[in-house]
Amino acid sequence: MFYKFVAYPVTKLLLTILLFLLGPVRLAGKENVPKRGGVLIVSNHLSDCDPAVIGYALPRGAHYMAKRELFSIPILSTIIRVLQAFPVDRGTADRSAIRKTVELLQAGEAVVIFPEGQLSETGELQPLMPGVAMIVVRSGVPVVCVGLKGTTKIIPYKKVWPRPAFGGVSARMGEPKSFGENAGHAEILTWISEELARLIDNGASAT
Repeated sequence: MFYKFVAYPVTKLLLTILLFLLGPVRLAGKENVPKRGGVLIVSNHLSDCDPAVIGYALPRGAHYMAKRELFSIPILSTIIRVLQAFPVDRGTADRSAIRKTVELLQAGEAVVIFPEGQLSETGELQPLMPGVAMIVVRSGVPVVCVGLKGTTKIIPYKKVWPRPAFGGVSARMGEPKSFGENAGHAEILTWISEELARLIDNGASAT
């Protein structure tokens, strides 16, 4: 209740102001995100500001899978927990994080994950962690891909402090895709990779 009526609207307002000043961030496809029911949001990962950009872009509140290291940082840990982040051990098949994600999705929540598992140093889309396919099959909810472009202009790779981008930042959301319970993991990973690549390439046309 606190998140829905206090944390989310306050954060949304702050992000709107902040990203207008630092971006602006151009959006496309917000109407593709279901307003209700479980939905898995998957995005490419370029910058430490990507979760903030996703939070600004989405038309609803969401939970965020975040690297466990962030939860050991005083103050930041409290803030991200309030904003519905939960930890994942990167580079491993973290069954606890996968199970929590599936439970949230089946409860009708939106969950955001970055299936590359780490920031892309070059900006190119990296191979996806196989756990995302497991989540899709087990949860049975639709998947919406988000292609981010230019977020390193706000926080460059391996930098901490944000700076004005003066344009060129976009978030483009694709149409939801549902997979049957018999869908193969390779099929799911291929679709997500191709959809992300398409959205990233089309990011310049976001409005």
